[in-house]
Amino acid sequence: MRHGKYPFIIGFLVVPVALYVTFVVWAYIQAFYLSVYEWSGLGPVENFVGLGNFRKMWDDTLFWQSLKHNIFVLVLLPIITIVIALVFAFLLNVGGGSSGGVTKGVWGSKAYRIIFFFPQLLALAIIAVIFGRVFGPDKSGMINGLFPESWTPWLFLADERYAMACILVVLVWQAVGFYVVLFSAGMGNIPTEVYEAAAIDGASRITLFFKITIPLLWNTVQVAWVYLGIAAFDCFALVNIMTVDRGGPDGASSVLSLMIYRNAFEFSQAGYASALGVVLFFLTLTFAALTLRVTRRESVEA
Repeated sequence: MRHGKYPFIIGFLVVPVALYVTFVVWAYIQAFYLSVYEWSGLGPVENFVGLGNFRKMWDDTLFWQSLKHNIFVLVLLPIITIVIALVFAFLLNVGGGSSGGVTKGVWGSKAYRIIFFFPQLLALAIIAVIFGRVFGPDKSGMINGLFPESWTPWLFLADERYAMACILVVLVWQAVGFYVVLFSAGMGNIPTEVYEAAAIDGASRITLFFKITIPLLWNTVQVAWVYLGIAAFDCFALVNIMTVDRGGPDGASSVLSLMIYRNAFEFSQAGYASALGVVLFFLTLTFAALTLRVTRRESVEA
């Protein structure tokens, strides 16, 4: 500090900023650069195609199919996860009513927090392997194995109609615990006097949930919505490990992140994969910006 405030601040920031620029910003720049080239991923980058990769993407039916699956998850994952997490967090913090002037959760709420959070301790790859067997399309599958031999097994991941629904179920199961803890922390910051005053006025638990908890927790819900939306644009690990033929059957569970990986590392089309990455970047950025804008308006109006 003897040399002034700004040299002190710069001294702390120069290394992390340099690392961020090198490994994050530069990677984005390279992706934008490679997206206008036809490149296999090996050798010099020479064959400039301009918007050729994007025109190819426009005519690629698998791209539109994958985008539809991402939108399916984008719409349902935040809604289902946030609703379940809010209900559980409310029960764990306020659901037990008040006793002696203290608002408390349901019996055993501390143990439930640990149980709900447990899926966060497992790597996505492990979760994918576990649920790959749970939704196994034959008698070796955990669910199908519960029924007698005469029972026609459900196809689950091998059925084009239900493959993405199975992925969605696993995503919700894996995410709910984290958001239960997140919303519980937010509810812990709500003054207990607010709940007690509402309870004295005769407010039911449903009224407490919709009229007090959600409005006062809106900023936390907003952040959760953005995080879950970004997660909906990923899904790579689950789809790559769980699904039939990685994105099958017949592209019924393909997502954009899986397309990027396969084009880059299996089909030797790194330029096309970079173009897909650029589109995914703008889709994610647009979603985050729109969500923050729309929910900010709702928060102000409330």
